[in-house]
Amino acid sequence: MKPIQIFITTAIFAISFASNAQQKVVKTEAEWKKQLTEKQFTILRKKGTEYAFSGKLNKEYGQGIYYCSGCNTPLFSSETKFDSGTGWPSFDNHIANNVSFLEDHKYGMLRTEVVCNICDGHLGHVFLDGPKKTTGKRYCVNSAALVFKKNKDN
Repeated sequence: MKPIQIFITTAIFAISFASNAQQKVVKTEAEWKKQLTEKQFTILRKKGTEYAFSGKLNKEYGQGIYYCSGCNTPLFSSETKFDSGTGWPSFDNHIANNVSFLEDHKYGMLRTEVVCNICDGHLGHVFLDGPKKTTGKRYCVNSAALVFKKNKDN
C-alpha cells in the first residue's frame, strides 16, 4: 500500500470511530435545574451526597444496567453490584469509557471522585476496599445519580 493510501485509510477509520463516540452533554445551570429533581441537581451538579441507606437503589438487585440520571449514559452493570453495607449502591467495576476520575480534596482528605464521562455529573467516589476476588474497588454511588433499567427478560 502506498503512503497516501495508508493515510486515507487511517483518516477514514478515525472519522468513523469519532462519529460513533458519544458527544459531551453541556447545559446551563438553568437547563439542568429544569431537567433534574432538586436531589439529582444537588448531587450531579453540586457534588452533593445523599444520606446513607436513603437511596432507592441501595437494595436493588435485579438484572440490568444503571444509567446516569443526567444524560442516560450506561455506567454500571448489575453484574458488578454488591452489598458493601455502606448504605450506598456499590459496584466493583464500571462500563468502559463512561466514567472519569478526579482528585477530591474536600474534608481534609484525598479521595477519587467518579463522574459521568458524558455530562460530567458527580456520581460518588471509588475506594480500594472492594471485593478482592474481582477488582478490589468499591464504586460508592448516589442512587439519585442513577436510573436503573431492568433487562427485558426479568
